[in-house]
Amino acid sequence: MKTKTAKKQPAALKAEFNIAPDEPVFTTGVVCRLLDIPVWVLKQLDAEGIVSPPRKRPAKARLYSKKEVQMVQHCWYYLERHGVKISGLKVILQMEQGTFKKD
Repeated sequence: MKTKTAKKQPAALKAEFNIAPDEPVFTTGVVCRLLDIPVWVLKQLDAEGIVSPPRKRPAKARLYSKKEVQMVQHCWYYLERHGVKISGLKVILQMEQGTFKKD
């Protein structure tokens, strides 16, 4: 005769939890929904090397960290609100980081 074992109940989900700023956990779709931006923005920033989260494997989706999401939001501010092009965005970011060099 088999006895039923009680199923273990999952632990209650914490209302809030901490994620390290450099922990890659946000997918492309989640970032787009959080920031209300089109996916082309992420693709363009990635192609230009401005915000390029690494892939674990070539076929896998990119995962963004909190820092990268904040950087995307910062870039979107210039692109959307001020009409800055990607080339201009690169210059602005270099100036903000103090790495801009005049030709």
